[in-house]
Amino acid sequence: MTTPTLYDLERLARQAGVILRMNFGKRHRIGHKSHHIDLVTETDEEVEAFLVEQIRRQFPDHTIVAEETGVHRAGAGLWYVDPLDGTVNFAHGIPIFTVSLAFADEQGVRLGVVYDPMQDELFAAERGRGAWLNGRPIRVSQTQTLADSLLITGFPYDAWTNPENNLDHFAAFAVRTHGVRRLGSAAMDICYVAAGRADGFWELRLKPWDVAAAALIAQEAGAVVTDVQGGPLRLTGQVSILVANPHIHPQMLAVLRREPAG
Repeated sequence: MTTPTLYDLERLARQAGVILRMNFGKRHRIGHKSHHIDLVTETDEEVEAFLVEQIRRQFPDHTIVAEETGVHRAGAGLWYVDPLDGTVNFAHGIPIFTVSLAFADEQGVRLGVVYDPMQDELFAAERGRGAWLNGRPIRVSQTQTLADSLLITGFPYDAWTNPENNLDHFAAFAVRTHGVRRLGSAAMDICYVAAGRADGFWELRLKPWDVAAAALIAQEAGAVVTDVQGGPLRLTGQVSILVANPHIHPQMLAVLRREPAG
């Protein structure tokens, strides 16, 4: 099996970022997927087509799991492709979105890249070797208490109808912290925790391609990464995730479990 390098993922992410920048701010053909606010634009499709074609050409024996077109089966080696994480922002002209790429082998995710083309910030990690922002090492914050923390979260696309819409957790954390932000790109949110810009992130209903790369980046930057019950993060089906520095993670977990605040 031909194995990609971190440089391969970084190059592909930057090339995809060029397409995103060129199309940002234009009028878009907007479609809806499973829910009214689960948007897709022609740019999502264009970037994904580019990435899938490049990966299949360079690594024809790999399987690709992509957001818009599903699973492209081939063989050993597994890619997670999110061409545009933050489509709602992109469609509304808000410059907060990313492209996310991860590569997994039989031991799990080995390489991860999240690229913010509007800020030209490239977060990257290799399993066991560390995490970087534009080539410089990053680490999680050293914030000790939930009361001194800044958190980030997101809400499911079916929040209009699903009682598990995260609003109760949002309210619980809002009165225990410096604040809770909602940026609109889970991959960016997790990378901000990795870089120490925020202290923790949680979300209840994501997809594997949303978090595969960013979760590795956060782990390599020193974060504790679990599901919202404190169990192992599993990149299958609906994904819940809790990412925080080692001091904040157990305090967030207590709130998510509805335990008494410490």
